[in-house]
Amino acid sequence: MSLLTDNIIPGEHGKIFSTNANEEIELTEIKNKLLKIDGITDVQINNTIFPKEFTITTNKVISVQDVERAVKAIGYHAIPKAII
Repeated sequence: MSLLTDNIIPGEHGKIFSTNANEEIELTEIKNKLLKIDGITDVQINNTIFPKEFTITTNKVISVQDVERAVKAIGYHAIPKAII
């Protein structure tokens, strides 16, 4: 594992996660939960594809595990997409 795979690095590109949430209200619930984490500045939802995705941008290094735990706590999954 590495810094890039285990963390979300600050910057304009962020990190993309896929989720099993499908409805708009579920995706909004995920977004609101993630925005409560210190350091996360924006969550952009892409609901035009399947599975649904969201992109997280931060202003400090955030652990991918913190994101996974936060989303799992409300009953969904967050799976980070691989680095190209």
